[in-house]
Amino acid sequence: MYKNKITTALLLGAGLAVASTASFAANVPAGTKLAKVQELVRGNGTEVASIDPQKTEGVPESNVIRDLLEGLVNQDANGNTIPGVAESWETKDNKTFIFHLRHNAKWSNGDPVTAADFVYSFKRAVDPATASPYSWYLEMTTMVNAADIIAGKKDKETLGVKALDDYTLQINLETPVPYFVKMMGHTTVKPVHKATVEKWGDEWTKPEHFVGNGAFVLDNWVVNERMELKRNPNYWDNEHTVLNKVTYLPIENQVSEMNRFLSGEIQITNELPLEHFKRLEKEHPESVQVKGNLCTYYYGFNNKKAPFDDVRVRKALSYAIDRDIITGAILGQGQKPAYFLTPEITAGFNPVMPAYGKLTQKERVAEAKKLLAEAGFDKSHPLKFTLLYNTSENHKKIATAIQSMWKKSLGVDISLENQEWKTFLDTRRDGNYDVTRAGWCGDYNEASTFLSLMQSNNSSNDQKYHSAEYDAVMDKAMNATSDEERSKLYTEAEKLLARDMPIAPIYQYVTSRLVSPTVGGYPAKNAEDKIYAKDLYIIAK
Repeated sequence: MYKNKITTALLLGAGLAVASTASFAANVPAGTKLAKVQELVRGNGTEVASIDPQKTEGVPESNVIRDLLEGLVNQDANGNTIPGVAESWETKDNKTFIFHLRHNAKWSNGDPVTAADFVYSFKRAVDPATASPYSWYLEMTTMVNAADIIAGKKDKETLGVKALDDYTLQINLETPVPYFVKMMGHTTVKPVHKATVEKWGDEWTKPEHFVGNGAFVLDNWVVNERMELKRNPNYWDNEHTVLNKVTYLPIENQVSEMNRFLSGEIQITNELPLEHFKRLEKEHPESVQVKGNLCTYYYGFNNKKAPFDDVRVRKALSYAIDRDIITGAILGQGQKPAYFLTPEITAGFNPVMPAYGKLTQKERVAEAKKLLAEAGFDKSHPLKFTLLYNTSENHKKIATAIQSMWKKSLGVDISLENQEWKTFLDTRRDGNYDVTRAGWCGDYNEASTFLSLMQSNNSSNDQKYHSAEYDAVMDKAMNATSDEERSKLYTEAEKLLARDMPIAPIYQYVTSRLVSPTVGGYPAKNAEDKIYAKDLYIIAK
């Protein structure tokens, strides 16, 4: 059970604020001089597909939604779960959870945030009519009847969630999930304002209609140009929010983003251009931020489409990728070669290197040639296909390098195709691809957030990998009564992925970006890279 400690700040003249001994909730060190203009500009990588939490699935969307809507829990700068709308919670058996909501939490229109708002939003997430790309997430929590509702077998009203009163929310699970509270920090389980959604439908996210309960509200949205957020005076902790405005820029070209940062237009970039990393590290060491990230970069094979329905083809392509060159020569920022899906930094995960990961690259290529030949392909009868990636110079560099590796070692003939983010997501989800670039970032810090992705019932399983054996292992893991048993089953699941190779893991991420020294509160140790603008502030130069 958690309680918030409220802190204060002294506002002084000349437009500067100096943090008091008690400090801001935004962790402003005592004595810090704050800039007169408290506005932040962030690069966000691409135009968001939506800001409706029950209709999104990507990182760019979550970055914005985190500022606009607040769920039951948040994270602090170190990735610890802390109170959000829920100021405390309890459970006796990890199956029934009671959340006690703040009585002073409000929507931006002044309405109180109540338990009924969460009941409505959770039911909306599992309702087949919503077509949420993340409905499976509710199923992974084992919330009572979630799976049957998603499958159309039961009514959404039977979901295991109810308001005991305006400020008490009860959630019932079918099986114990000890990390359930962590899962409640995810975008999909953030609340939406029922009256606004029902009045405006899909247009409720327009600035003139938007109602949220986060520290900021949507003020202006020019598609493919900028999204501007202004401070929400009705946010329960508004007096301890420092920034007055946050602007997100959808910049897909990392060099352009870097130049706009160096000119002073942007204070936080989404990422760095790979070819400039070493120079930036040398010339702007105060601005280069690199941290481990709970994400894996991989290529997904369309397991339902020939010839990628042949495990020998999938393995051959995976083995022929020289991950050391990708991580060392092309990226070079601390990324680790990946031979399994779950990152090593995941809490409680003890990875076992699969056999192919223990081979030398020369041995892997030899095995790849053999497998591809067995599948009927060689240099005289080359495998031909298209590799799909979303528009990004960094993704293009990696795709070009792997294209060269496949051509040189296997004689494979590959065409590269890039699509803008929203189209890319639709194409991948519809299965209209051969091989696709993909990445997965943990929704909470536990191995199931990665391994559940490959289950047959996961709507984000764009590879269409359907294995009854894998599903059974994961079902056992979800019902395991001890962490030790669960860990063993996770190891077994990774072994099956190495055997079936529905995806080719490539590297474990780090987050590398430019952050201005004038930005205070940047969470450099948050493994999920969850940045809350309410915790940031601009320091006077």
